[in-house]
Amino acid sequence: MSTLHYFSSKAGRIVELRLRGLSRHRGRGNPHARHQRTKPRIALLSAMIALFYVAIVIKLVYLGTEKLNDTAIGPAPPQIAWRPDILDRNGEILATDIRTVSMFADPHRIVDVDEAVEKLATLFPDIDRKSLYKKLSDRKSHFAWLERQLTPSQQNQVMKLGIPAVGFRPEVKRFYPGGRTAAHILGYVDVDNRGVAGMEKYIDAQGLSELAATGLATRSELEPLHLSIDLRVQNIVHDVVSDALTTYKSKAAGAVVLDIHTGEVLAMASVPDFDPNDPQATGGDGWLNRMSNGTFEMGSTFKTFSMATAIDTNSVKLTDTFDARDSLHIGRFTIHDDRDVPRRFLTVPEVFRYSSNIGTAKMMQVVGVDAQRDYLTRFGLLTKLQTELPEVKAPTQPRVWSKISSITISFGHGVATTPLQTAVAGAALVDGGELIEPTFLPRTAKEAEKAGHMVVKKTTSDTIRALFKLNGEQGSGKSADVPGFHVGGKTGTANKVIHGVYSHVLSFNAYLAAFPIDKPKYVILSFCDEPLTGEHGLTFATNTAAPMVRDIIRRAAPLLGVQQDFGSNMLVNY
Repeated sequence: MSTLHYFSSKAGRIVELRLRGLSRHRGRGNPHARHQRTKPRIALLSAMIALFYVAIVIKLVYLGTEKLNDTAIGPAPPQIAWRPDILDRNGEILATDIRTVSMFADPHRIVDVDEAVEKLATLFPDIDRKSLYKKLSDRKSHFAWLERQLTPSQQNQVMKLGIPAVGFRPEVKRFYPGGRTAAHILGYVDVDNRGVAGMEKYIDAQGLSELAATGLATRSELEPLHLSIDLRVQNIVHDVVSDALTTYKSKAAGAVVLDIHTGEVLAMASVPDFDPNDPQATGGDGWLNRMSNGTFEMGSTFKTFSMATAIDTNSVKLTDTFDARDSLHIGRFTIHDDRDVPRRFLTVPEVFRYSSNIGTAKMMQVVGVDAQRDYLTRFGLLTKLQTELPEVKAPTQPRVWSKISSITISFGHGVATTPLQTAVAGAALVDGGELIEPTFLPRTAKEAEKAGHMVVKKTTSDTIRALFKLNGEQGSGKSADVPGFHVGGKTGTANKVIHGVYSHVLSFNAYLAAFPIDKPKYVILSFCDEPLTGEHGLTFATNTAAPMVRDIIRRAAPLLGVQQDFGSNMLVNY
């Protein structure tokens, strides 16, 4: 009985345990019970996902609305520094500022660097991809310039790309409507609108840099800068020298037009040149302003100054004659004349007209080395020219003035000067003997009187003017004649020094001219460097440089107010 009771009790325990297990098993399969248990878990997971997306939205809103302030992108941009307009003497615009924008990025906020590089490279094919990638990958940086001075079209295209952290800053860009026309006079500016060369650099030197630094260089505060340049004449001169470069197959060419009475530069051009709107892409050989920053042996044009020295010192009279029958031997050197020079005694006017090296050398032997050097210094040919243009080169001369150097200098070899300073000295010799430093700014006659000083007697100037007239009508200057404008002057064909030896093929050709020669108002000096051809197939100055002056006067004289005169034009007889 007790055993049965034990068994029954045991069996009941087993049954009870099985029933409890069955009850738990059936509980797992109850949908309502399962839902009650998983509901808190789903709610927790949903809350976590919602918080994650809320965090993303908050970050995107922050990035989208974050103010691009000083702490976000580095140093604060300086106030836009405008430059004054540059105008010609008649008010025509030569240079002005236009509004533009530059593109930058905050690398710290770039999401996908590779995508940003690819998108920008499609719009800017010339951009340096490696440099761009390096800039955008610098997570420590908050500011990097990507492209400066974009056009409105480029800005619009960049905005359509929708690249985060790429923005724009307002800037100004210098614009030169005439392009290359007056490149070497105007100069150019860098990407930050600072003057680098020419009159742009001059403007900065006059205090514009300080104004910009203090934030005072605003457009409304800046008065335009008027130059002495006449844009109409400048266009003509640039056309003529550019044509000479191709027509005469020359290495370089240039010309300047000076107002004799005021020293104002009305036009000046040197080619090759560059476009100041894009100087880096168009520079190269065109960087050099050969008119003021290049020095050359000027050849026989220098005989003008030798003649003036001889006459002004009373060393030589116009009636004197010099034996040009044979070559002149000085030590191991021999001085020759060109084959067109008569082999006989020559008067002083004939020495000038025929451009006799022998006659000029013998004339200078009478003058002496000291007087020659003193007068060339008076003429400003041995010292650096003083003017507003920054690019001015000092002339070269022998360290020791020997007898032979004095003689070669007398006909244009041994001293190298800039074409501009040669023109200035020439203007003094046909304008009553008064030397006036050149200016690229407007100058009145009264101001010119204060700026000038006498270098030779008026009678000497009268003689040089008459010799110019003689050569213009009967000598090598005939090819520069323009009927009714009475052009006089002196040509110069100087053999170039190649590897230390004077070449018999390559030359530097120049023509120093004045018109109207009876009462000059303007001086023009043209040059043609290493021409390979010229009028009538010849490469002398009379076939290259002189025709350049003719073409300039023919087109520019009416604009300068010079009236043609077809009256009697008798030569002075000597």
